[in-house]
Amino acid sequence: MSTLTERAAAAAGRTDTADVPFDPPPAAVYPQDAASAPDPMADYEPGDDDPEMVPVHIAWLRVRKDVRAIAKGEQYNGGGTRFNFRGVDTVVNTFGPVTLRHGINIFPVGIDAEHRDTTTSKGNKMRECTVTVSWMVMGPKGDTLPALLKTRGEALDSADKGTAKAQSVALRVLLLTGGLTPTHDKDPDASHIERGEAPVRPAVQYLDEITHPQTSAGRLRQIHYELGSTRQLGTLVTNEIGEEEQIGAMVVRIGKERAAGADQ
Repeated sequence: MSTLTERAAAAAGRTDTADVPFDPPPAAVYPQDAASAPDPMADYEPGDDDPEMVPVHIAWLRVRKDVRAIAKGEQYNGGGTRFNFRGVDTVVNTFGPVTLRHGINIFPVGIDAEHRDTTTSKGNKMRECTVTVSWMVMGPKGDTLPALLKTRGEALDSADKGTAKAQSVALRVLLLTGGLTPTHDKDPDASHIERGEAPVRPAVQYLDEITHPQTSAGRLRQIHYELGSTRQLGTLVTNEIGEEEQIGAMVVRIGKERAAGADQ
């Protein structure tokens, strides 16, 4: 079996391989060592409109500070469902100019897509696409965030736009999640309403309940407590036989009468 050197010599038309030294290819063939790679910013001269040359994490922080928040200003209303949302166009239109101003570039560097056929509730044929996109975020100096960011997006389409739509959704997720972008919608816990005093039930409104034969002794005691807490026990009312009587005394009398009747 010939050696690698012998086969190389034969290919070159030589047969005297014994003393042929191994000549490595020129150094340019090998990748340059990272430490000796030329600095891409060495000859850079900033223009008037160029972003400040800061590390990528600082530039991204400045993007977040400028974007601040994106409200849920769009509304979906269909199929008995209604909700507010932040659409892809709204998010990209907000982040686009700001990332440009601060020199942030966002590149999709890996896309895994899955497809399946499905139908709507009305039987229309649709194509569903789910993508997982790996993103690289690059700063104005050419440095990147230390890890690739992955987001997923889903979309339905009746033609050939499902994959593009799903990637757009994945981009929206990246920007909103990576930007920690709030909505600034009103938090239901941010405000409260002081409860006013409950309206006092007038004593006369208890009469029908007090005189009703099905009102239990326990309920009569509760009525007596409610009248006492609103200081109405001494209110004069017309009792069941047409005479004036303090309502507190009336409740006690009827309660005793019913208790005595129950014992017989």
